[in-house]
Amino acid sequence: MFTGIVKGTARLAKLERKQGLYTLTLDFPPDFDAGLAIGASVAVDGVCLTVTRHASGWAEFDVMQESLVRSTLANISEGQRFNVERAAHDGAEIGGHPLSGHVDCTASIVGIETPENNKVMRFEVAPEWMHYIFAKGYIAVNGCSLTVSDVDRATRRFSVWFIPETLRATTFDAKQLGDMVNIEIERGTQVTVDTIRTYLDERLGPLLPRLEALLGGQGTLLEQTIAALPPSTTPDKP
Repeated sequence: MFTGIVKGTARLAKLERKQGLYTLTLDFPPDFDAGLAIGASVAVDGVCLTVTRHASGWAEFDVMQESLVRSTLANISEGQRFNVERAAHDGAEIGGHPLSGHVDCTASIVGIETPENNKVMRFEVAPEWMHYIFAKGYIAVNGCSLTVSDVDRATRRFSVWFIPETLRATTFDAKQLGDMVNIEIERGTQVTVDTIRTYLDERLGPLLPRLEALLGGQGTLLEQTIAALPPSTTPDKP
């Protein structure tokens, strides 16, 4: 498990491409790998990778086909920098929110604004993932725990704000329009949304798409409507 609090950036020193498998050698920031052992987990731009070789200041990782397909790691190059975080240990402070390191999808950067002492980025995702993204909810972008500031479901876009410390510790300050990032949705939100949708599908069947279309035309999300109902009318949540 990870907390989404990025501890620095690592540089890709060597990339070996094989059929269905990449091998990465990363150079770490000072003291990042103290006590790191073979078999340990490190989040690299939000992707949980296992250490296969290690010496002071660097480590090697294998990236399997599934991770390459789902993340941005399929399109990387030597010299590139990544957000990195060690796995959380027992008793660690959860400064962000719990992350698995299992990336769900990628998103493209479609907007960048720079108010004084801040940066705002706008991302666009595939429609099926918008069900799980809510204003003021958590989301992980390239392994960084962030709060969604606003959501536009019609365009499948959401925004987040970055404070100077986050920009200093991560790679976000170097990102540009059109760049792709890794997204991990918040698991509690996913469970709640999927439970509601399964409950409604079992009871409404073919009427469910019509209800969603009707609510969508009014700018309302199905899950938001159900959440507003009295407790006696909503499904039990795990």
